This record gives sequence, C-alpha cells and structure tokens, in this order.
Amino acid sequence: MKPGVLIFYRIMAYVTAVLLILLCAAMVLKYGHFAGLWDEGSSTQQLGTDWTFRIGVAHGWLYMVYLLVAVVATTQLRVPIGRMLLVLLAGTIPFGAFFAERKVTHWHELRLAGKPLTDSSARTAEESPTS
Repeated sequence: MKPGVLIFYRIMAYVTAVLLILLCAAMVLKYGHFAGLWDEGSSTQQLGTDWTFRIGVAHGWLYMVYLLVAVVATTQLRVPIGRMLLVLLAGTIPFGAFFAERKVTHWHELRLAGKPLTDSSARTAEESPTS
C-alpha cells in the first residue's frame, strides 16, 4: 500500500472517531432533560441541539470520506471482505475507529514484512514443541 493512503486513512479514522465522541457528548446535552439534568428548553439543551446538528453534519460528510479511504486502504492490503466491513463500520461506533486504525496499521506492517494478515500459523509453529 502506498504510504500516503495509510496516512490519509489514519487521519480520517481519528477525525471520524473524535467527531463521533463529540456527537455523543452533544446528544447528552440535547437529551439531558429526560434524565432530569436540566429543564426542557433550557440554554443547555439548546446548545446541545445546535451542536448535535453541526457535529452530526460534519461527521456524516467526513464519514463518507472515511469510507472511501478505508475501502482503498483495505483493498490495497487485500483484506478479506468481512474484515473490510468491520473497518467500514468502525466509524459508526464511538472509539471504534481508533481500534480499526491500529488494526489496519498492523496489517500494513505485516504486509511490509511479507507476512500474512493472520499470523496465527506462525504463532502455532513457535508455540508447539518440536521433538
């Protein structure tokens, strides 16, 4: 995989993850009146409503960019379709893109070393005693 693709993927993964966490925080402000944290129609709820809209729109557009970059990155790494789908869905789960970014970077390092993406065969060969 080209280094520029990996760098752009990593940036988009972090941006997507941070925006999703901020969106969750804004939703707490917006819907906190249901938990009795503040009154409905308060300035805190209005702030949450405004920020939920703004962050939600930004996350939605940037998630589309994340999807495109993740498809390019996982395709270049020749990742199985199931793992590719998990990487694509990671941008919809708070903190998920952080874990996916680490995994994709690990897969890239394995590919650079000429190893398969699942190195379980190498582990079992090392762990099993030879007689």
